Amino acid sequence: MTQRQIGRVILVTNPASGHGNAPRATEAATARFQQRGVDVVHVVGSDAAHARRLLEGALEHGADAVVVCGGDGVIAETLQTLAGNDIPLGIVPAGTGNDHAREYRIPTGDPRAAADIVADGFTETVDLGHIRRDDGTTKWFGTVAATGFDSLVSDRANRMRWPRGRMRYNLAMLAELSKLRLLPFRLAFDGGDEICIDLTMAAFGNTRSYGGGMLICPGADHTDGLLDVTMVHSASPAKLIRLFPTVFKGTHVDLDEVTTRRAKSVHVDCPGINAYADGDCAGALPAEISAVPGALRILRAPNPRRD
Repeated sequence: MTQRQIGRVILVTNPASGHGNAPRATEAATARFQQRGVDVVHVVGSDAAHARRLLEGALEHGADAVVVCGGDGVIAETLQTLAGNDIPLGIVPAGTGNDHAREYRIPTGDPRAAADIVADGFTETVDLGHIRRDDGTTKWFGTVAATGFDSLVSDRANRMRWPRGRMRYNLAMLAELSKLRLLPFRLAFDGGDEICIDLTMAAFGNTRSYGGGMLICPGADHTDGLLDVTMVHSASPAKLIRLFPTVFKGTHVDLDEVTTRRAKSVHVDCPGINAYADGDCAGALPAEISAVPGALRILRAPNPRRD
């Protein structure tokens, strides 16, 4: 971990993050930055993609850090710009899931404390996940890429117009549970060792959690250059429902219905299935999902404790 002088930051905000919490968090973080003598350039996007375009323009004038005040969706868009860049990422959590903040022990609900972490300037170099679809399109991700049941639920939730928020996802999950089936996956680990296996889902973790704290890959290490792969193989809705609470503790990996592996890269194919990463659709399989060592610098508290 190294320390940098932080004198000027670009603060990226999506006003819709966290059901409208982002503007309040932005105001509090900005006030704290000013108290710490940090100049702030605001980038306010109408959505995550718009914020990314504005960020790319603002970076032409230089910055010591890019700070996202929002949720994992805005962070995911920002990663597409910062991956492989020397400019570090700071996070003021203001989303619903906040899995990036959770991984790096950045306090939620306290934007002033999060701003202090940025101003203190301690950076860690961490891995990112990368998806390259067979059609050549690519996407960086920070937390977990999901395929199978999870992505089918997200597909359905994205097609729904009612209700809003978490309830829409819950209803989509119930609908997909009624149609639960094993899916034919073909996985090739590290350029070889190809297996064909029927799975409910497969998740590829650069970090441990997704979906607001579900420890789907509880052993993942964001500095080891590897993905943790969690594979669930059960066609029983009752078993899947019983498995669900254990994911929040990470104990699901001890169940007979779950197997795990580690790999630098995995080529993944499953007909008709989309990959999702950091909660956003990354496109249809097949795709190569890999860990890229040292692809991001992130601002966080010094000497963090890992639970």
